[in-house]
Amino acid sequence: MERTGSRPPVRLSGPTAVFSAALLAAGALVATAPAAGAADVDLASNGGFEAGLDGWSCTGGSGAAVSTPVRSGTSALKATPAGSDNARCSQTVTVKPDSTYTLGAWVQGSYVYLGASGTGTTDVSTWTQSAGAYKQLTTSFRTGPATTSVTVYTHGWYGTPAYYADDLTLTGPGGDPVTVPATPTGLRAGTATASSVPLSWTASAGATGYRVYRGGTKILDATGTSATVTGLTAASAYSFQVSAVNAAGESAKSAAVGVTTATGGGGGGDAGLPAHALVGYLHSSFANGSGYTRMVDVPDSWDVINLAFGEPTSVTSGDIRFSLCPVDECPNVESEAEFKAAIKAKQAAGKKVLISIGGQNGQVQLGSTAARDTFVSSVSKIIDTYGLDGLDIDFEGHSLSLNTGDTDFRSPTTPVIVNLISAVKSLKAKYGDDFVLTMAPETFFVQLGYQYYGSGPWGGQDPRAGAYLPVIHALRDDLTLLHVQDYNSGSIMGLDNQYHSMGGADFHIAMTDMLLTGFPVAGDRTKVFPALRPEQVAFGLPASTQAGNGHTSPAEVTKALNCLTKKTDCGSYQTHGTWSGLRGLMTWSINWDRFNNWEFSKNFDAYFGG
Repeated sequence: MERTGSRPPVRLSGPTAVFSAALLAAGALVATAPAAGAADVDLASNGGFEAGLDGWSCTGGSGAAVSTPVRSGTSALKATPAGSDNARCSQTVTVKPDSTYTLGAWVQGSYVYLGASGTGTTDVSTWTQSAGAYKQLTTSFRTGPATTSVTVYTHGWYGTPAYYADDLTLTGPGGDPVTVPATPTGLRAGTATASSVPLSWTASAGATGYRVYRGGTKILDATGTSATVTGLTAASAYSFQVSAVNAAGESAKSAAVGVTTATGGGGGGDAGLPAHALVGYLHSSFANGSGYTRMVDVPDSWDVINLAFGEPTSVTSGDIRFSLCPVDECPNVESEAEFKAAIKAKQAAGKKVLISIGGQNGQVQLGSTAARDTFVSSVSKIIDTYGLDGLDIDFEGHSLSLNTGDTDFRSPTTPVIVNLISAVKSLKAKYGDDFVLTMAPETFFVQLGYQYYGSGPWGGQDPRAGAYLPVIHALRDDLTLLHVQDYNSGSIMGLDNQYHSMGGADFHIAMTDMLLTGFPVAGDRTKVFPALRPEQVAFGLPASTQAGNGHTSPAEVTKALNCLTKKTDCGSYQTHGTWSGLRGLMTWSINWDRFNNWEFSKNFDAYFGG
């Protein structure tokens, strides 16, 4: 979140920077690519496009085989970006596990990308800018221990002219024929709520996905080894099975596991929130272009009010301070007594008021146990002083970063991560079950973890990539609500292995589906980030065009909600489930919504009947 009204994206803008995340590892990998061995073969089908688009799939009908310009032979690929489509053309190739492959292609155009996904290790991508004549791109990767297929692709950039590709090759050991994967084992159920149950199982070698069955009927697809089934009836018995799938077909169903849902209530971590909640940030300690809004003037639409911001005395001190906006900056600021009285009135009306720590300027690095303990004591003092309901973690910038060698989100070793987890658990223990804990990470720190995690197995990546995942995972049983900032973001790859860009329903659908489905971290199917419960998830948007990059119109917000909760209005992205229990929406900010005539909250109220 930011103090100013509008700022450049947290990640740089434009093709070069938007894809900086996607290219984190590419340079180092190209430099160390081994030469193809004598037994290596070219596995790409129709890489010269002499048979038209046979074997290739291009998004939105963007691709065609043309006779000029060609690099060799008689044909080449021409693909034309249009609107939100970057003209991605791809094919899936059978490969061997634990093997090295070199991907190459000759390309021409303004911005042209070449890459591979589903490698089981670190997906790779490389690109060129303004290639007026055919130029060769190459990169390489190593497949994971269970990887039997990868997807190779080319694409251009939004709003640029057509690009051309020819003579695409994937060189390496020939893959064995794909066979139907083995039946999954170890199906087990986690703690059921009144309306949902988390399931997990052991990975099947060669599987590219899984299908979950309830009472013998398929209810959802999963990419990893976990899924949360929602929409269940309280105090009811259910039976679940799971099967494994790949290009060769579907395995037999696993042994069944029986589950009985809880008797009413919304499940752990609800903390008294309504079934569908509206979360907003209130600029309480500073002013900006939206103006100051007094606590007493916040409309009843807002169910969770996050006070922005508690900030540290220094980056590493852990000493968090909060005070109301100075009178010279906010002439209409209320007194401390009025502010506290208004908080009590909101709480009496069933609203939750939290202190949000961090924001754009509030870098917090708990690198020592002393900083951890100071964080706990100083945050407690703020909560006690104002009688607050809990804590919102809005760490941005360089607050969270993974040390080299810290590669498993399930058992982090980096001090700033470990100490933050410990500090929050201490606060939760101090204040009890009614303590409200929310988080507002950026997509770079969460969903980007599907492709990249920390500095990577070979180093050289941005160590902040996916750095929120160990925090979310360790605190998932204490977490009331996660609302990722679906704004100020570069393009992020979804579970469909396509890049999605902010500003429309598609981005919110794809990013939220990842949280509700779960995903392998950095493509490693042995390290799957489990799905969160739908009542733990909301998604965040700017309240107006002035509030941040990625503003989404009310009509597109409604489409996203329809797709996620009803599986209608989904567009090209197909979700892996339907989540009527999705908690709601978050926005930056209440002040900017007021500035924009309450457009955001009015749309929320109209949709959920508020």
